[in-house]
Amino acid sequence: MIKKFIDKLFASTTGRKPKFGKRQEVGPEQHAIDPTLVDERALSVVHTLKEAGYEAYIVGGAVRDLLLGLRPKDFDVATDATPEQVKSLFRRAFIIGRRFRIVHVVFGRGREHEVIEVSTFRAYLDAAAAEAVSGNERTSKSELAGMHHAVDASGRVLRDNVWGPQEEDAARRDFTINAMYYDPESRIVVDYHGGIADAKKRLLRMIGDPATRYREDPVRVIRAVRFAAKLAGLGFKFEAKTKAPLLPALPLLEEVPQSRLFDEMLKLLQTGHSLATIEQLKTLGMARGIYPLLDLVVERAEQPFVRAALQDTDRRVGENKPVAASFLLACVLWSDVRDGWTERQQRRRMHPFPALQEAIDEVFDARIGDISGRGKLGADMREIWMMQPRFEKRSGQTPFTLAEQPRFRAAFDFMRLRADVGEVDVVLADWWQEFSQASDTVREDLVAALRDEQRKQPPRVRRVKPQGEDAGAPAQERAARAPDGEVREETDAASGDAPRKRRRRRRKPAGPGGGEHAERSPSAGESAD
Repeated sequence: MIKKFIDKLFASTTGRKPKFGKRQEVGPEQHAIDPTLVDERALSVVHTLKEAGYEAYIVGGAVRDLLLGLRPKDFDVATDATPEQVKSLFRRAFIIGRRFRIVHVVFGRGREHEVIEVSTFRAYLDAAAAEAVSGNERTSKSELAGMHHAVDASGRVLRDNVWGPQEEDAARRDFTINAMYYDPESRIVVDYHGGIADAKKRLLRMIGDPATRYREDPVRVIRAVRFAAKLAGLGFKFEAKTKAPLLPALPLLEEVPQSRLFDEMLKLLQTGHSLATIEQLKTLGMARGIYPLLDLVVERAEQPFVRAALQDTDRRVGENKPVAASFLLACVLWSDVRDGWTERQQRRRMHPFPALQEAIDEVFDARIGDISGRGKLGADMREIWMMQPRFEKRSGQTPFTLAEQPRFRAAFDFMRLRADVGEVDVVLADWWQEFSQASDTVREDLVAALRDEQRKQPPRVRRVKPQGEDAGAPAQERAARAPDGEVREETDAASGDAPRKRRRRRRKPAGPGGGEHAERSPSAGESAD
């Protein structure tokens, strides 16, 4: 009775009663998860935490994928240990984040490294009970310092670092199919909100009131689109109540930091379902309004070059190959760079390389700004673009030095796509592909063969621009000039007028008998007239 009274009192003050759900433990005979699909590093993290006396589960999308018989690409772990306690248990672990403090446990080094993300169970706290700040993430940094649970004036959560029990942690997650916990040692799935049933029904359903959840964190709008695109091929669809507030919640994204929106945009395009994501955005009426650069991607998705880049990105993700945001964005913005480059060469008579650099700067200022245009991603995009004219030169040491550049492979793949859509000669792309895969000896033979082939071709005649007053003379008149510089007396076929004769100035003799071009003095018997 007392518990019911407290619940009613809490509901009356916050406007709604929290629903933590009922804990259900589902065994392997019911969920049928294949344990061989679980990553060994995730198993190691769970085992280490449990051995230290803490609870630990694989959580989120990994459990959803395991239930569907898929091998998850990423594994997250949830525990009742605090970030500091987690960090102390692993040799290479790093606490990151301000809004949500989590731990990255790193395995391996270099490009082959893998990260297991470990989060602490969070308490379910209503926005009305949080500390409020007047501004946003950017303008309220001093106010947010030291706060564990804070929201802005619109109700968006800016800090959520209050630890709590597992049932409350489940309630604060977004979708029911992402709120399940799997213990790989006991093989038990813990489900509070009917996630297993929704997974079987192929239903995307938000936990709690969808409109309120989108307002708490507007990025959930983007996450909803991403999950819908990713799972559409498996037959998943939105629950009507979850779908209805999506479009009205779109303006809430204006208060989200641009850097976070940029990262969420990359997730939409680099999870292996970029084309499906674009179709989902169009279907939901959200083709514009999430992020300006994403608007441009959707707008240009039907262009052959951009579509080929999106397809290539999806293919590489499906093959578990690495993908780079710099490559995809370089493809999306290439038409802007190319047009600016061409205009500067043709109208302004600029040299190709300065023209290309200036065109790139203009595109970064207009499309990227300071979010990533000045960092590594922007530098990689610049290198990809700046290498394109260098592929045209295949003589001397240029091919050898170009092939040693760190971004050569990305630049070549970019040029290969250009060839696939007819922008570059396929013969050029084939030559570079053979060169890039050949040994040093074969490379030298390729360059020598190309040099011999070019020597057999007739030399190009450079047309020298006439100087002085002759520059404006018609080509037919210039061609009629005698070797000594005088104009032959020919009739202009076009006009029918008699040609105008020009007198040639003779140089004065340097001295007595001043050479064969010296002016002759009249003899005694000749008239001086």
